[in-house]
Amino acid sequence: LASSVQPVHRLVQLARLLGLGGLAGLLGAGALVPIVGISAGLATRTLEGFESLPVTLRTPTLAQQTVIEAANGSVFATLYYQNRINVPLRSVAPIMQKAIVAIEDERFFEHPGVDIRGTVRGVVSTLTGRQVQGGSTITQQLVKQILVTSAADAADAASAIARTPARKLREMRYALALERKFTKPQILASYLNIAYFGAGAYGIEAASRRYFSKRASELTLPEASLLA
Repeated sequence: LASSVQPVHRLVQLARLLGLGGLAGLLGAGALVPIVGISAGLATRTLEGFESLPVTLRTPTLAQQTVIEAANGSVFATLYYQNRINVPLRSVAPIMQKAIVAIEDERFFEHPGVDIRGTVRGVVSTLTGRQVQGGSTITQQLVKQILVTSAADAADAASAIARTPARKLREMRYALALERKFTKPQILASYLNIAYFGAGAYGIEAASRRYFSKRASELTLPEASLLA
């Protein structure tokens, strides 16, 4: 127990820095001490690494379709690196917005970018050795997609999706910063435009046209549920 006090202290500091009062309380009260199986050095490096991370994340310009028209206005060709059509949130059916929140992050409009319940669950699962879990919010998923899209090479892209505590801490740091800079609707719109929906469709508008031959604003409940 004595050997666990120092790492717990560092984790309490980290939890407080993240604004996770519930997790800090559990750690401080000793509720999770028996399962903290990491060294004091690792806990210290984790906190110091988190504090040294930048708090700004540059959002990239997303690749979209390029439409070439003939002289009479008809579409001659559609070219793209990623099949995407960016749309504002008002052009996405409300039921689609609700569906993605329900399936991906039901407390999206309540948390500050990091979901305390999901994070506590992930920390407990990770520390007990079952598996590395993240409890990622929509904002955290947006951060991951931005990092992947902005990756300079394959190594950067792999780092952005690595299932490691270090990557999750960076993701959480950026998510908290994004929530302070943008509104929830702006974050949701960005996520819907950057996410990959399969079959070569990037973003909700391209996905809606790919699967249902209609605009995202026209999606019905069954269609929205399937895409979500």
